[in-house]
Amino acid sequence: MIVWITGISGSGKTTISNRVYNKYKDKFSNLVKVDGDVVREIFGNDLGFDKQSRIEQIKRIQKLCTFLEGQGLIVLVAALYSDNDLMAWNRSNFKNYYEIYLKASIDLVKSRDPKGLYKKFYIGQEQNIVGLDIDYNEPKHYDLKINMDEVFSIEEAFEKIVNNINFPIREYNN
Repeated sequence: MIVWITGISGSGKTTISNRVYNKYKDKFSNLVKVDGDVVREIFGNDLGFDKQSRIEQIKRIQKLCTFLEGQGLIVLVAALYSDNDLMAWNRSNFKNYYEIYLKASIDLVKSRDPKGLYKKFYIGQEQNIVGLDIDYNEPKHYDLKINMDEVFSIEEAFEKIVNNINFPIREYNN
């Protein structure tokens, strides 16, 4: 199973995926986590952040997920992407795919700005920010959408996910 959490930078993808992982790791020993930033690090940060580099990054994650899913692992992904063809590929090629869209306004993510990307963009030190100078194509066929501007906390978003996700796997006793 592939559980893919997507949204613009600062929407809460990594924070929420870490919470989901920590909740279920003891229950499901075949659960693994793939974070887009970590995958970039593994490959030596060899890609930029322009649109084409972002597409290549997601293709890498898709290949990794295909490999892991083929071994019977549950893969929890936190990755930003905004290409409808890539989203359609996920749904068509993963055996059991569940997409979570964390919708967040630019105002919300600018106020969070955990990586300082938005601040750097507005003072001219950064470019290629999805939602600003790279268009963000909102997912169309998600399984769960959480409007992060309407939830009171990351905890509330986490609870919505936990209450909606059904892992179709056996439990492991460690």
